Amino acid sequence: MQHLNQHIFASMLVLLVCFNIFAQRTIKGKVLDNESPLEGASVYLNNTTTGTITNSRGEFTLEVESGHYDLIISFLGYQTVNYPFYTETVNDSLIFKLKEQPGQLDEVVIKKTVYDDIWHHNLKYFKDAFLGKTEFSKNCDIQNPKILHFDYDNTTNTFTADARGNLQIKNEALGYEISYELVHFEIIENYLTYLGYAFFKPLKGGKRKQKQWAENRLVAYNGSNIHFYKSALNDELDEAGFIVNQFRRVPNEERPTDEQIAKARAVLKASRNTITYSKKIDTPKTVVDSALVVIRKQRLPKFKDYLYKSGLKASDIISPKNGVPVLGFKDNISVVYTREKEELAYIRRDAFSRPRAPVAQTSAIIPLKQDAVLDKIGILVNPLDVTLEGYWSFEKFANTLPLDYEPVALD
Repeated sequence: MQHLNQHIFASMLVLLVCFNIFAQRTIKGKVLDNESPLEGASVYLNNTTTGTITNSRGEFTLEVESGHYDLIISFLGYQTVNYPFYTETVNDSLIFKLKEQPGQLDEVVIKKTVYDDIWHHNLKYFKDAFLGKTEFSKNCDIQNPKILHFDYDNTTNTFTADARGNLQIKNEALGYEISYELVHFEIIENYLTYLGYAFFKPLKGGKRKQKQWAENRLVAYNGSNIHFYKSALNDELDEAGFIVNQFRRVPNEERPTDEQIAKARAVLKASRNTITYSKKIDTPKTVVDSALVVIRKQRLPKFKDYLYKSGLKASDIISPKNGVPVLGFKDNISVVYTREKEELAYIRRDAFSRPRAPVAQTSAIIPLKQDAVLDKIGILVNPLDVTLEGYWSFEKFANTLPLDYEPVALD
């Protein structure tokens, strides 16, 4: 795990799964504060465009496709409820009693947040990590950034973000307004994880805007990990433009260990003499020389990858287990999407990147758990079961579509 924009991006958007176009189900319920109805509570299926608000009696009704979902119930000042359910087994009438949100944390955060140059620097860092640096990110912004509070712990190299309320995100590139409840955001040594609940609302616009949004949404979908999973499930990898290779990952013995690097830094920090970092060292003669040699090797990759099988088929990637599809491949896979080239920002994402011509988009899936389960529309039931690297780690929230998006061929 090296550079945030270079390799690993774990996007944990708290899933919803399994849509079925052949059946619908009406979900009804009531939201209460103790025994009193709550009017105006938000009720939606996570990461979709399907949602509503409760009426004066605290009631709601949703028409949903058959499947498994996460139902989110939220109201200002109350703790958000995440209710996973299957349409086949859910009760006819749901009742949710919300609990008040403790206010002490908000008061502390408000007092600590100072909107100075450091905060603005952190805001840019947060937006680059969360929204991304793609072309679409240039037209995607957070409308209420001052609800964000940032912390950095230099002893653990950990950056965290909290929000007092939902982030209101306007994505002019894809044509959505998104209300996003940030549950968790953390970057540790350039490894990003975040959790949240998102409700997408399509923007209104004329025919020209609608056409542009439809085109951009298709660009965002094509080559995405959801597109890949769907293509594998339907045994259409070749038709969709994907080439899949299998590789083994081993530690890079040329790179010093993290412990050796930490010790080398301590030696250099403790040295009372002037250190010439550009000094040529053929054979280390002092402790400082040895530390410099170690520090110079710290930028070497932690691992080396060895490709051993090319042109995998869908059956090599996905296999049935107990009646459900799972990722059944050994080691790791590299996924090349041949119908779209990299953006220039991806090539220049690292200060040490060398200029080169864009090539086909290449990503990787690194399983963290055996037999990660897929739903029928190409969503991992638990996104934490894998780590995505390469181009998929570069395309972040500004390139995210609601999970009920269906690609439509354009004229």
